[in-house]
Amino acid sequence: MIPIDTMSNPESKRTVRIFAAASFLNDFGSDIIYPVWPFFVTSVLGANMEILGLIDGLGEAVVSLSQAASGYLSDRLQKRKVFIWTGYLFGALSRLGYAFSTAWPHLIPFRILDRAGKMRGSPRDAIIADVSTQENRGRNFGLLRSMDNLGAVCGILFCLAFMHIGYQMLFLLAAVPSVISMVLVILTVRERPLHGTQLFKGLELADLGRNFRLFLALSALFALGSFSYSFLLIKASSGTSPAFAPVLYLFFTLSAALFSLPFGRLSDRIGRRAVMQIAFALWGGVCAWMLFAEGKTAMIGVFVLFGLHRAALEPVQKTLVAELAPSRYRASAMGGFQMVTGLCALPSSLMAGILWDRVSPAAPLEVSLVLTLIALILLFFVQQPRTAR
Repeated sequence: MIPIDTMSNPESKRTVRIFAAASFLNDFGSDIIYPVWPFFVTSVLGANMEILGLIDGLGEAVVSLSQAASGYLSDRLQKRKVFIWTGYLFGALSRLGYAFSTAWPHLIPFRILDRAGKMRGSPRDAIIADVSTQENRGRNFGLLRSMDNLGAVCGILFCLAFMHIGYQMLFLLAAVPSVISMVLVILTVRERPLHGTQLFKGLELADLGRNFRLFLALSALFALGSFSYSFLLIKASSGTSPAFAPVLYLFFTLSAALFSLPFGRLSDRIGRRAVMQIAFALWGGVCAWMLFAEGKTAMIGVFVLFGLHRAALEPVQKTLVAELAPSRYRASAMGGFQMVTGLCALPSSLMAGILWDRVSPAAPLEVSLVLTLIALILLFFVQQPRTAR
């Protein structure tokens, strides 16, 4: 890593752009799989909605644990880069495992490996936060998320164009971009020793301040209602041809790609909290619209709105966490935040699957609306920092 105090502005931009390119490539590979993932799990490997919720929720829980662990170890070892390229390697290996799975239980270890690859997130985000300023931090995280989503758009288009080659070959090809990302980080990102970092521990939570704790609590509550995209995709594509699901996912991803950077810039202008409020309101709109939407055009509208929600949420959430936490705790705090909110994803998706199978497909949406409203109200009490740390 190149600390902010020793890095020139052109070098800062170069670092951000390298990570943006690596994110583009990795998401290109991921989103060859994501549009067909719920149908592969349920239709091909025979899992029901509860099992799908379990697998997706388990994956997100592993994301949270891996990001917390990598953030902790990154600060402890005073290294960032190794966690980033190892994460891309895990992603590539997991896709090879998916390609050769013949029953849904086979997916579990590879799903764990896949989501453990998210260990790259906290160290990479800490680097980006360190090389950014108060004036451009939202924009930089927005750029990263825009490239994530642009890579996803290309991956979905690839999936649509080559669905005829079958799941196995698609999954094998999906591993290639992540390998390239790994090589790119290894060869082009320079790392210098970190100094002065401290570790995030449960007993030190009070040191992170009231605003951080409140934002952590309301984000965890919101995460309990933010079930896996798989449920939206299956509900929206019910009764249509298999090719319609990737089309819906394409509209979602394209919307997120187009608006992540503008939302990041908007947060630099009007504040992080205001854009987070927009993000929560957009998710509430997704759930409400999905309850009543009928027909392909309406479903496309839902997924465009879903993309806007993600565009507003993801870069600004990371930016706000980075600024609420003292810089000396940054990687560990960001990892700890991801751990708490990610662990909520397991009961969230599992609960959604149970409600879907045992109550109705509308029940997960109704529960999510209530939790989102509570989180939105609590967000009004979070005060964002006025100066960079």
